[in-house]
Amino acid sequence: MCGDDVTTTYRVEVEGSVLRVCEHCRHFGELLDPLIAPAAPSSQTKGAPRAPTSGGQPLRRGAERDLFADLPEMELASDWGHRIRVAREQRAWTQEELGKRLNEKKSLVLKLESGSFHPPDAIVRKVESLLKIRLRADPEESV
Repeated sequence: MCGDDVTTTYRVEVEGSVLRVCEHCRHFGELLDPLIAPAAPSSQTKGAPRAPTSGGQPLRRGAERDLFADLPEMELASDWGHRIRVAREQRAWTQEELGKRLNEKKSLVLKLESGSFHPPDAIVRKVESLLKIRLRADPEESV
């Protein structure tokens, strides 16, 4: 809490938050554990095992991970633009209304329906979820 560089820290709870503090600051909260081992100097961490990573980024506890990255590669169906237009028309929505519901611009909806824009996975998932349609097909199905 005070910002001093120390080798020994104590785990304390201060107003509902768990903190690691020095000897001088431990009286600000309730001591949770006995003495914690000295902190390792940064020069000793070079050979230490690293935390697991996802795409070069370290994984954090509670961090979301991309579930779609583990699935086999799916390609857009050959008629994906037509599927979007038909599903939108079945709901009697205008292109502008579909854009608002997707939180995207009308111009994106125009490009999607014409097939002139290859959408990223995030937009494909939003469209599939909103319109309750499938835009992707297995690579084996399209052969």
